Amino acid sequence: MHKTSFPPVMGKMLSIFLLLFHLSTHSIAQVQVSSDTLTPHQVQNRVIGLSIGFAVGYTASLVLLNKAWYSQDTRSSFHFHDDLHYWNQMDKAGHFYTAFHQSRAGIDALRWAGVKEKKAIWIGGMMGVVLQTPIELFDGFSSEYGASVSDFAANTLGSAGVIAQELTWGEIRIMPKFSFRPTPYDPNRLEMFGNSLPEQILQDYNGQSYWLSVDIAAFLKKDSRFPKWLNIATGYGAGGMVYGDPIKNRLAGHQSYRQFFLSTDIDLRYLPVKGRFLKTAIYLLSIYRIPMPAVEYNTRNQVRVHPLFY
Repeated sequence: MHKTSFPPVMGKMLSIFLLLFHLSTHSIAQVQVSSDTLTPHQVQNRVIGLSIGFAVGYTASLVLLNKAWYSQDTRSSFHFHDDLHYWNQMDKAGHFYTAFHQSRAGIDALRWAGVKEKKAIWIGGMMGVVLQTPIELFDGFSSEYGASVSDFAANTLGSAGVIAQELTWGEIRIMPKFSFRPTPYDPNRLEMFGNSLPEQILQDYNGQSYWLSVDIAAFLKKDSRFPKWLNIATGYGAGGMVYGDPIKNRLAGHQSYRQFFLSTDIDLRYLPVKGRFLKTAIYLLSIYRIPMPAVEYNTRNQVRVHPLFY
């Protein structure tokens, strides 16, 4: 999505949809009753309750989103805007990440409700696309923005990533994760990058990193002694971005660059915790990367070793 004087898309997408993700997964993780023990009547009740809760919550979110972000915009005929070259594609990584975890939550919710496995995977796995497509439609009718084909593609890839893993392995072995570190930026662009740390986490692409955390133990033999909680993660980030448009960024005297990381990671899902609260916390925290040592290569032809990288 293209923005003129507004903060980057990540602020809007994550603030709305990670909230939805957290709300949905809170109820999933708290209820530990196996769906295998449910009667047909219980399955029906759970599906109905889940559907009503989702419909009400999502409708309310769209109404609030429209009021907060689009109410003062000039409406236009539906149009597209090509923003693929903006922000070194960090916003696309955000779309992929968000859609992935929305779909993951959707599958887990339907499993909890007792829906048959493949049906839960296909229907729940489309949740990321279902949740985010209306946002593209809103943008398409706003003169300030414009629908983005690349955003839609990233959303689709995020949902597809969950579906493919669940159909192939019956579990998530490659988990997208997010991390953030505060960065210095042009004070004249304070509105763009946020006035507080929570705003900066959502809006400052220079400080965001996206990771693919690979569950190595899942690919080894069952009798392997490799620690199940220890993953290998590859990451992507970018820096030097004061403006999303690379041409505008260069004209302002800034040179953006890409960062590639290799690191270890801790898979919290393997921690032996008990109780609803801790299980809920683990489910929610599993989408964030814990600070660990990392090696960075960037397009400034630098290799850097970080004793602890956020």
